[in-house]
Order: sequence, then structure tokens, then C-alpha cells
Amino acid sequence: MGFIGGYKEASLWTKGEGGSVTCNLCCHRCKIAEGKRGICGVRENLGGTLVSLNYGTVIAQSIDPIEKKPLFHFQPGSTSSSVATVGCNLRCLHCQNYDISQMPKGGGKIKGTPTEPESVILRAATIGCKSMAYTYTEPTIFFEYAMDFARLAKEEGLKNVFVTNGFMTPECLDSLDGLLDGANVDLKSFSDDMYKKVCGARLKPVLDSIEHMLKLGIWVEITTLIIPTVNDSEKELREIARWIAKTDKRVPWHISAFHPAYKMMDIPSTPRETLTRAREIGLEEGLRYVYTGNVPGDKGESTYCYDCGKMIIKRYGYNIKSKAIKDSKCTYCSAVIDGVDLDCDIFIPPDFSTGKSTNMGIMNKG
Repeated sequence: MGFIGGYKEASLWTKGEGGSVTCNLCCHRCKIAEGKRGICGVRENLGGTLVSLNYGTVIAQSIDPIEKKPLFHFQPGSTSSSVATVGCNLRCLHCQNYDISQMPKGGGKIKGTPTEPESVILRAATIGCKSMAYTYTEPTIFFEYAMDFARLAKEEGLKNVFVTNGFMTPECLDSLDGLLDGANVDLKSFSDDMYKKVCGARLKPVLDSIEHMLKLGIWVEITTLIIPTVNDSEKELREIARWIAKTDKRVPWHISAFHPAYKMMDIPSTPRETLTRAREIGLEEGLRYVYTGNVPGDKGESTYCYDCGKMIIKRYGYNIKSKAIKDSKCTYCSAVIDGVDLDCDIFIPPDFSTGKSTNMGIMNKG
């Protein structure tokens, strides 16, 4: 018999009164009545027990360049085996993967392919991937499944990364201690009002999660999708950059261009000049590494030494063209460059079905 995905008792929950349960996985801390689901749509109270409905059911799977996460200082030039299930604990109006992230809301079906973690891990290790990435939707909501993946990945010498909205509880992060190596966190705005209206969340828990990850020794990079008229004011961009620099100036900040999606089709794409100015603001506030995204060929895609200013990783899109790093140091001035396994070899694995190389995944998380 093949692997069968489906219900699994959830982690991080407590019993309440009248048969209710409280989920302590994300910062909504949903109180869920019997027969009902939490905000994410994939955790349900069945007879007084909280269960994960999406365990073992993959909706998206691919081999991606790690730069696509985006993680530019985490094993640069390597590939990552990426997986996701349906569901999300946010409802971002600009989500580019809304068809799978919002699918289970309102009692929707849990779609996907039953997939055992062992088979994915074995293939990833065999073809030369350096990490497993939990991405495309929000990995927090398939926590139990991701944990099983992560333990096996460690046994095979692979690292684990989350591409996340950061809206998880301290208990969730503490459970990942020793398993999660890196994360790209979406810092969508520095406005609590924007978080509430556009995403259905709050700002402070995301800031707290970033600080908690850093304390646990998890390598963190931050992405802000700049949406015209929503979060693109110089004041807000400077507030974000200033907060990151105060927290840890070594944290890379990725500033990405917005393109119309989902319920924000009436908002224009981000002008390149906005990204350029945002990058300047980040550097002015003392950040060591600031990147522009969704604009292939832009100067801001490459990595520059914070000490001598020389280009040390040249990129075009997700591809690395050259490196000037040895022993995690700039080869021009010997400054220590921050990151994880920066000397990792650039490698694109063969696609099993075609014999050709592949380094493009099927989706990006917005």
C-alpha cells in the first residue's frame, strides 16, 4: 500500500470548555468549536481533538535555486527541494498563490497528492540539493508535516528553510530549534493598520518572530513587497530599514516589485525608481546587504562587500554568474561576509524525466 496523507493529531494545542480547543501554532491562537476549522482552514476540531487536515498531502513540489526563496546568503548557488500543502493563516489581498493558499478557507477541500517525506528527501539528496524549503504557501500551517520532513532532512545532511509570513508563536519556533537553519520572512509593512486590512494579521508578532529566530541562531533574510500607494512611502521604508538595522544590520533586506494579483488587480506594478530609492534608504540606514527583486538585470540583484564596496556575487535573476568569496571572506579585502555556507559550489541538478537541467520552480510565494 502506498503512502496515504490526511488527518493527523495536531501539535501545540490545548483543550477548552464545552469541547472547544485552542490552537497555539500561530499568533491567531484560534479558539475552535467542535466541528469547526481555524482561520488557516486546515486545522479542525474533531470530537475535542485538534487535527491537521493537510498532513502528507503535497499541492506543490519543485527543485528551485535557493535564490528564488529568496535567500542570497544561504548556500548561494545551490538548489533546494521545495514542498507545500494548501492553506495559509493570512488572507493577503495581493497573494500570487491565492489559488492554493486560500483553497481550504470556508470548509474548502484539502487537495494535493499523498507524498511520503522519505521519497522526497531521498531524491533531493540524490540529485545534489543542499536543503529542503517549505514554501509557496505558509509552512507554519503544515507544521507537523514540515517537522517530519525536517528531521529526515537533517539525517541526510540537508538543511531546512522556511519561506514564511512570520506569524507563528514562540512555542512554534522553539519546537523548530535545532531543525530550522534558515528563513526568509515577509515583512509586509511597518503599519499595523496595513497588516490588519490587507493581510488579516498584526505587525508586532512578525517582528517578535524575527527577533526570536535570530536568538535561536536561525539565519534570517527579510523580504518586503513594495505595493504602490500601500507601503511605498519613504517614511515607511525608512522605518523598516531602521528597525532591521537596529535588530541586526547583517540581515539581508530584499525589496521586491509588486505586480497586480488576486484582489489587487487595480494597483499598478512598482516602478523601478521606487526599488532603487528603497535600496538607497536601506544602505543609508546601515544595512550591509540590500537587494532588489523581480527586476532581472538590476544592479541590486548582486552582492557587494560592505567594507570595500566591490561586487562579490554577480547575479542575473536567480542565476549566479560569478563569486569572489573564499572561506566566507571577500577576496578583495578579506572582510567576513555574513551568511551560511557561502563557499557552496554552484550546482544545477539534472531533471530525472528529461535529462536536462532545471532550476526553475513552479511558483513564488508573494
